[in-house]
Amino acid sequence: MAKRDYYEILGVSKNATKDEIKKAYRKLSKQYHPDINKAPDAAEKFKEIKEAYEVLSDDEKRARYDQFGHVDPNETFGGGFQGGFDFGGFSGFGGFEDIFETFFGAGPRRRASGPRRRASGPRKGADLEYMMTLTFEEAAFGKETEIEVPREEECDTCRGSGAKPGTSPQSCPHCHGSGQVTSEQATPFGRIVNRRTCPVCAGTGRYIPEKCPTCGGTGRVKRRKKIHVKIPAGVDDGQQLRVAGQGEPGINGGPPGDLYIVFHVEPHEFFKRDGDDIYCEVPLSFAQAALGDEMEVPTLHGPVKLKIPAGTQTGTRFRLKGKGVPNVRGYGQGDQHVIVRVVTPTRLTEKQKQLLREFDRLGGETMHDGPHTRFFEKVKKAFKGEA
Repeated sequence: MAKRDYYEILGVSKNATKDEIKKAYRKLSKQYHPDINKAPDAAEKFKEIKEAYEVLSDDEKRARYDQFGHVDPNETFGGGFQGGFDFGGFSGFGGFEDIFETFFGAGPRRRASGPRRRASGPRKGADLEYMMTLTFEEAAFGKETEIEVPREEECDTCRGSGAKPGTSPQSCPHCHGSGQVTSEQATPFGRIVNRRTCPVCAGTGRYIPEKCPTCGGTGRVKRRKKIHVKIPAGVDDGQQLRVAGQGEPGINGGPPGDLYIVFHVEPHEFFKRDGDDIYCEVPLSFAQAALGDEMEVPTLHGPVKLKIPAGTQTGTRFRLKGKGVPNVRGYGQGDQHVIVRVVTPTRLTEKQKQLLREFDRLGGETMHDGPHTRFFEKVKKAFKGEA
């Protein structure tokens, strides 16, 4: 089945910026993460989204993808001339001598001097990803917690060798320990030499006559490891925390991978967050707005007193300095913005209605006074047909 276009997977254009690609990835990864989305195809879609992001977020990989697409530009002739030519590597040939001989039928031939050194040297272990859900307050103030991460670890029985205790791995008889097998093919253009990973030892160069009964010869077992993590104050939805060395163990003595904790922050019923600032709305009665008042406003840091000046209009914003969220990188602290909304009463007693009529009769400010006068003058002219 043909692979889908990476730009199509993330839903971005081919000239999308890195920020646009990152934003699209965060949105989709949260939508299809298997810990959140229980649909049967969620895991496969999440894997597809992650693969697309890993390519498009890397300048070098993205440039190669834009030029060659999903085809590997280093593919050898044995793969059917797919991709481009890379004269610096040519894993399918013995070197430049073989290329020369392929096209011209003769030329210098390097003499074999023993088994070729296999490419399966020490490699870093795979990175892991863990989705963590936080409350609004936990994200704002941070916390310390312990998580369990399923990962592969070295088998205690065989100490990672994969061999039954008392035995040891042997050199692979198929590739003689090189990890590769060589095949030659005569063509009308000359002789093609192709090297591929040994199918018996999977490129390790080792053969295990008696496999470890615990791990089945892999040298690894699946375990759930408890990891203590400290979540910094100020993390936001979609951000991630890197825990170095807590990924999968390295291969052939390589270093372990890293663990990336991706945060999903639950929304708050009263507060909304924008960066390090917090926004909220509080209701005001007509009397409070007209006469002024001092009211108590909730914040993440506890209730504070807020003075409402007389004549406050609905939608007026007040700033509570330093009552927002700490910056996750330690660059100060955000503010809280309080937006007041004047509430029009819907159920008035007869006495309240009389008092409001009396207020209006005594010359209280109406919509025809003050800054609204010009607007009503324009309405009158429109009805009269005046320009």
